[in-house]
Amino acid sequence: MIKRMFSSTMDWVDARLPVTRAFETHMSKYYAPKNFNFWYYFGVLSMVVLVNQLVTGIWLTMFYSPTDAFASVEYIMRDVQFGWLIRYMHAVGASAFFAVVYLHMFRGLMYGSYKPPRELVWLCGMFIYLALMAEGFLGYVLPWGNMSYWGAQVIISLAEAIPFQVIPFVSADQAATWGEALTTWVRGDYLLSDATVNKFFALHVVAIPLVLVALVVLHILALHEVGSNNPDGIEIKDVTDENGIPLDGIPFHPYYSVKDLVGIVVFLMVFALVIFFFPDGGGYFIERPNFEPANPLATPDHIAPVWYYGPYYAMLRATTFNFLIDAKSWGLIVMGGGIAVLFVLPWLDRHPVNSIRYKGWFSKVTLGLFAVFFLALGYLGTQPADNSFLGLSFTTWAQIGTFYYFIYFLVLLPFGHRFEKSKPVPTRVTGGKA
Repeated sequence: MIKRMFSSTMDWVDARLPVTRAFETHMSKYYAPKNFNFWYYFGVLSMVVLVNQLVTGIWLTMFYSPTDAFASVEYIMRDVQFGWLIRYMHAVGASAFFAVVYLHMFRGLMYGSYKPPRELVWLCGMFIYLALMAEGFLGYVLPWGNMSYWGAQVIISLAEAIPFQVIPFVSADQAATWGEALTTWVRGDYLLSDATVNKFFALHVVAIPLVLVALVVLHILALHEVGSNNPDGIEIKDVTDENGIPLDGIPFHPYYSVKDLVGIVVFLMVFALVIFFFPDGGGYFIERPNFEPANPLATPDHIAPVWYYGPYYAMLRATTFNFLIDAKSWGLIVMGGGIAVLFVLPWLDRHPVNSIRYKGWFSKVTLGLFAVFFLALGYLGTQPADNSFLGLSFTTWAQIGTFYYFIYFLVLLPFGHRFEKSKPVPTRVTGGKA
């Protein structure tokens, strides 16, 4: 009886809205490669953290006041029932979001998930990354602690470093005027003030989340149109049965939807462990100066970004030369270029093999070094520039890391395959581990 009622209800709904067809297209009849490994958990974990950020963000919005930002955060932490938990879930969730996204992107680098026919999947993912960086910065400012204030001061002032003078017929004085006007517009005032917090609050809770969710939907639609990549980097659609079903594919639901639950549970256990016992991440998730209210007269000993902006902040500081334009402008260009180069990655990689499994030693070594230098840049970006290691200043190490970052994408990826011999690529997926 109940089954018949449910069936008739779904028939009525499907006649007006293709719910069943959509579920089949994206879940029960979407065939994914059967050799997904550990690295493929991070896509679904990104979705889990996105939901966490949206739900906890809505809850925090009920009690947060941009006109009395620091006091309202303290009110949430001390007086709102379980407010401390919601706030820490949101704050730690921001770091978790970037962690799983970085691992998700690294998996794409390893297995060539950006190569044809998945260029649009990669581009949608990169726009998600860009929106996430904007969302993270806006949220970083909202607690209006002392590090929020001074961090915003440093980042917003970068608008003044945009080299407008390279535009023909624009003088240096005009460029400076434009930079100051743009900085004032971003702040919403002549100084950092409640107007700045109000503007960032609106962008953080409304504008950017709408863009982010839309991009996630496009990312998934683009992925399901061309099909998922796999650790072997081969197309499962090339080998099908008489019904057109890939021989090396299995329905995403129930096989991977159930398997992903294991990864989600493990992730939530680690997430809870951090929230309850390590919520500030030793000053990397929530900086200690942010437990003090914003004070224009008290500069923190060391102004540094949250860890997930570390690599690009290190690139910004590593640029110390003046040539035609000043070092700050060059630093902005280098930092922007470090992000922009990722957008053209599908057209930079000329290697005939997709997956790192079947590439030669040269590709494996250069990718491993890239991971090491990227992590090193992340650390250097959070530390004082005048520190030293092995007799070299952190600025010098950041310059070395920045140099390798661009050499990897602009030289080693396009031409590195000429210096190695790849392994034969199978025609069917394997169960090997990488």
